[in-house]
Amino acid sequence: MWKLGVDMAMLGVEAQTVIGLRLAKIALGGPAAAVEAHLMVGEKVAAAGEAAMQVATGKSPCHVVRGYRRKVRANARRLRKG
Repeated sequence: MWKLGVDMAMLGVEAQTVIGLRLAKIALGGPAAAVEAHLMVGEKVAAAGEAAMQVATGKSPCHVVRGYRRKVRANARRLRKG
């Protein structure tokens, strides 16, 4: 249970970082902002669907949260590059 709590807290911190990076990119405007906005929505729909499927097939909450964290960290790396 402790691990799940730590993972959820870290997911919250990491997600806030990605939100800030995305807002900065979108605030700059232009084609890159439009691409980011579309990418963001598509990623959220796909991640929610994947999480729902994992829960429906009996995966643990820890597994679901780890999957979200992996995606959030990948977004943070991508956004920091460009």
